[in-house]
Amino acid sequence: MNDNWKQIQADIGYGAQTLAKFAQNPTKSRGRLFPEPESPTRTPFQRDRDRIIHSSAFRRLKHKTQVFVYHEGDHFRTRLTHTIEVSQIARSLARALRLDEDLAECLALAHDLGHTPFGHEGEDVMHECMAPYGGFDHNAQSLRVVSHLEHRYADFDGLNLAWETLEGLVKHNGPLVDGSGAPLGKFKDSELPFAIREYQKQQDLMLDTWPSAEAQAAAIADDIAYDAHDLDDGLRAGLFAIDDMRDVPFLAEILAEVDHKYPGLEETRRIHEIVRRSITRMVEDVIQEGFRNLAEVAPESVEDIRNAGKCLVGFSSSMTPAERDVKKFLFARVYRHEDVLAVRRLVARVVRELFAKFLAEPDLMPSPWDAGLADLDEEDRARRVCDYIAGMTDRYAIEEHRRLFDDTPDLG
Repeated sequence: MNDNWKQIQADIGYGAQTLAKFAQNPTKSRGRLFPEPESPTRTPFQRDRDRIIHSSAFRRLKHKTQVFVYHEGDHFRTRLTHTIEVSQIARSLARALRLDEDLAECLALAHDLGHTPFGHEGEDVMHECMAPYGGFDHNAQSLRVVSHLEHRYADFDGLNLAWETLEGLVKHNGPLVDGSGAPLGKFKDSELPFAIREYQKQQDLMLDTWPSAEAQAAAIADDIAYDAHDLDDGLRAGLFAIDDMRDVPFLAEILAEVDHKYPGLEETRRIHEIVRRSITRMVEDVIQEGFRNLAEVAPESVEDIRNAGKCLVGFSSSMTPAERDVKKFLFARVYRHEDVLAVRRLVARVVRELFAKFLAEPDLMPSPWDAGLADLDEEDRARRVCDYIAGMTDRYAIEEHRRLFDDTPDLG
């Protein structure tokens, strides 16, 4: 890099955030699987963010279900709008805790790239279909997208993201294995997903440690955004009434505050006041708890964060049960509402039948998905089919089902 670029970097404040000593410093990245010249104008994490935003998988999030299927209304969240909301909250948390905002944003933008069409129903059915071949996990699929399935660059498959981005993407909820390499959590009785095992052969992501504080911020931002916007969408869809929220102490307190300050407020504004206050309370709780945890552990570096043995950026002991109550309420009133379940049953059939059809007749997949099928064994063919379907938008999945079957469900 010549002196002119160094001066430009100084002028634009390259990597000059006022970072805490335990933050992930972008100038000390472990690099990329395939070495590339550094950008003179962007930090590694800014560059990763840009690669994610420009990826095909990111654009497809626009037409992937969050809870409500695409035909049900223009104002309900999609995977894309959810992702944008998560990234905004993640940046706010990172800024307050003096973490690298770009890395936190980057992880938020990438966290749902591996999701199937039709929300969690699509993921559940894909896991069922892939059970003989190791199952399906959307976090692992996100890694597969950014390390293998995106075909944009001349020198490599995937996006060739920085080590810290991949680490945070894979284990933002905590370590995946213990010190001996045995799987933890939901993988305890099985094995790590294929995508993670395969990538680990190329580059060690330190699966037995916690991720950076930036990754932890992105993970809790996902929970906050999920709770808030599912309350919003559930209310606007008429799945429950505002007064039903009085059964949840956390929400009842907010509702009482809004009604006291704004008696007779019109319903749309009343809903928004409730939702935005929910977000604010949760965000402020995480910030306060983060400062408390960090003061207690006193990390001197990002490696101290990884080796702290626990999550340091999360809800307090009082907010944890309150947020759990919100999730229980949403599960009963939204995710298990009969109107939602009716659509879920229909889209489950779409995914299940597409998988069976393509597995039996893989040459029905369009180019380039049909290439080299003769050289693949059954497990590899199943994974090819899985990759194809997981990348579909809701609308495209319906179109493909209509192309292959005469009885495509009418979601309207």
